Order: sequence, then structure tokens, then C-alpha cells
Amino acid sequence: MKKYRPVTKSRRSMTTLPYKELLSGDKPAKALTKGGKDRAGRNSFGRVTTRHQGGGHKRRLRDVDFSYDKRDVPGRVETVEYDPYRSGFIARTLYADGARRYHLVPKGVEVGSAVIASEKAPVAPGNRLPLGKLPVGTFVYNIELRPGAGAVLVRSAGASAEVVAHDAGYAQVKLPSSEVRKVSDLCWASVGTVGNEEHMLVSYGKAGRSRWKGIRPTVRGTAMNPVDHPHGGGEGRQGRGLRRAKSLWGRPTGKGQKTRTPKKYSNVFIVSRRRVGKKR
Repeated sequence: MKKYRPVTKSRRSMTTLPYKELLSGDKPAKALTKGGKDRAGRNSFGRVTTRHQGGGHKRRLRDVDFSYDKRDVPGRVETVEYDPYRSGFIARTLYADGARRYHLVPKGVEVGSAVIASEKAPVAPGNRLPLGKLPVGTFVYNIELRPGAGAVLVRSAGASAEVVAHDAGYAQVKLPSSEVRKVSDLCWASVGTVGNEEHMLVSYGKAGRSRWKGIRPTVRGTAMNPVDHPHGGGEGRQGRGLRRAKSLWGRPTGKGQKTRTPKKYSNVFIVSRRRVGKKR
């Protein structure tokens, strides 16, 4: 982690990653990048659906391949690059047939490393196999939920899931949230742990750095008026006045409360619920 001399108050607590040591220094491939309008947390009707998003530095979208449809074709890592749209780093892979793809780079994979997606691939970081082919105790990321649909689980920096059991055509996977979930043995997953594990240790140091990243301020509910939030109102500084905390829309939130939909379709696949609250 890179620290700075406290020339200003914000510099005193600011930390950044040593990118020169972690990345290869190459520019992104033009054929694998594209521009686009920043939606700022709004849907096609222009309504805010994700709060606290907007502004920030202009960015180019990297075409990261989560489908891994290059099966049984060996590849070699050309570069390790920064992606402004995700916490983990990405690697540009050159395949034996001449194609180039961006993938999430796991811990331990560097420029020059060989990777392959195959049912007969060795269990090594960066390789991709069906969950049914992986032994118990293997750490994986980029996990599919439906065969051939592409990776959707465990994609953040430093994240990994563990294969804890195989039973009746399903692999039981322990996710980073501590939830144990059944996933079909036909679904594919990448071996290893997502790189850039020090991402969570970065201290922005000042509000402006959050704004550069497109993160807008978060206002406390108790600081609002009653018309704007269930916690709002009161003369002077008041508590929330409610036994349990609520979100802007009146749903339970925080403090170890259960927020999962009781009749969610995926309940049948959950072997053990995640731990919540202070005892987690």
C-alpha cells in the first residue's frame, strides 16, 4: 500500500495501490474498449434506481469476457490492466487461434502465465473447469448459476468461494458472504482468488476522490424531513424514533435484520444461510 507525506490534511490518511508494481503498464486494447453514456444510476425512464451515483471521471468500457466460450483453446496472459468499472484487475489473454479477450485476473497469475478453459484442464489458478470436476476444498471465482450463461458470482477484488461438497449432481459452494449454496455440477468456475486483494484497504482520504469515482454523498435518514425518510423529523437532533431501522422505502435494513424475500425462487438451493449482524 502506498502512503503519502502529510502535506495537507487529506494527504495524511490517503492511501493508494502501487499500480506500477501490480500492472504491466500497457494501454487498453482499442478493439476491446468502447465509450458510452454514464447513466448516473438512472433507468430508461430517467428515474433514479440506484442512489448516490453520478458525475466522476470519463471512462471507457472494457469488454470483459465472462462467458469463456473459448473452450479447449490454450491462452497466454499478455497484459495485466486496470479496469475503472470493477475492483479487480483484468488480464488481456492471447489465444492460440489469434483471438484476444479480457478476463478477470486471479491472484498468482502474471504476464506470460498460461490459462485454459477445459474439462481436462489442471486445477491451477486462472484455469476454468466445470464444478463437478473440481475437488472439495478448491477455491474458485467467476461462478456460473446456469450452464453456459456466463459467470455472475464472486467477481470482486480479493473474493473467492470454496467447494465444500458434491451431492446429487450439485456442488455445494461456500460464498464470501458465508452462505452455502447448491450450484449445478455442469456450471463452470475459474480456479483461484480474484486479484487486487488489498483493494479494501485503500483510504480515499478526501471527499473529492469519491466524486472522481462517480460516488455522490450519502445523507443520513435522521437528517431528513419526515416526508423524505421514515427516520426524518423531530425538534433538534433526534433518534430515529423506531424500534427497527428502515430504508427510504420502509423496508427493514441493517442491525442484523433479515431482508431476504421469504418466497424467493432460489431458497431451495441454499443449504446454509449467511451469518448477519455483529456476531458474524
